[in-house]
Amino acid sequence: MVRARRLIFNALTFVPGVSLVPAVQRKLRTRTTGTGGTDSARYCYSVWMRHLVRARDTGLNANPETVAELGPGDSLGISLAALLSGATRCFAFDVVAHASTARNLSIFDELVSLFERRTAIPDDTEFPNVIPRLEDYRFPTDILTDDRLGASLSADRLHRIRECLHKLESSDSLIRYRAPWFDAGVVEPESVDVIFSQAVLEHVDALEMAYGAMSAWLKPHGYISHSIDLKSHGWPEEWYGHWTYTDFAWKLVRGRDSWLINREPQSTHTRLISEAGFKIVSCESITADSSIALNQVARRFRNMSEEDLHTSEMFVQAVKN
Repeated sequence: MVRARRLIFNALTFVPGVSLVPAVQRKLRTRTTGTGGTDSARYCYSVWMRHLVRARDTGLNANPETVAELGPGDSLGISLAALLSGATRCFAFDVVAHASTARNLSIFDELVSLFERRTAIPDDTEFPNVIPRLEDYRFPTDILTDDRLGASLSADRLHRIRECLHKLESSDSLIRYRAPWFDAGVVEPESVDVIFSQAVLEHVDALEMAYGAMSAWLKPHGYISHSIDLKSHGWPEEWYGHWTYTDFAWKLVRGRDSWLINREPQSTHTRLISEAGFKIVSCESITADSSIALNQVARRFRNMSEEDLHTSEMFVQAVKN
């Protein structure tokens, strides 16, 4: 019943003038408010530390100075974790502004405590759906040494970060938050060491533009680190069912929601990453059972591989050539 109502509502929004009705606009705004996940400091801590550890394991720079995050969601917690582990500047970009100063400050205080106590990385028992998964969840003292944390957690620096959370758009802020952002020029070319995201790129329609912007922002030998959820996100219930919808049927499912998934499989991401000038150094595929065959997917997905059809999540790291 809920799905039927959604389809009817979405179909009506395409009727000229209907999307301008105040009640319809309120409903559409409600759909874009809140994302989940980054309203938890332990989640933000776990995500950032996993990206950092995997960068070390892959031979990438585990001490980045300038970091950019795509889709921070309900708070800037993951970017704040990057600052607390030694980064000197962070950019955070979203399509819709979800984060608030009060929530950012609360998450920040909890993160400081986690770093000061050298807390072990929250593992798969606490966050079973978070990738990448690690072999060792102990605090990475080889990356975050006492000297490095002594500098990043000094009283003066913590005070400055806290002050910056009140002026996120200031040019001298350690963390810059832009929502919405659609302009690759918001970051100086070749100025960023690492760009990361967690379950975000499956929501980006202009993937080619996004990967191109990342390539432009990164310094030579900078890298990207992305966890991408390729599942249906509940529309439909079968994790692979979104690949069976025709473009017209999916348009009705999606309606005017700007955030719903783009439906692209793993091979699209790896192809666009390579075409944007990156060398993939690590690509982990999480597979799941699928009860359909390639001849049962919608026409636009007939070029998918068997691997695509069974890959529900991916974690990829790639270096700018």
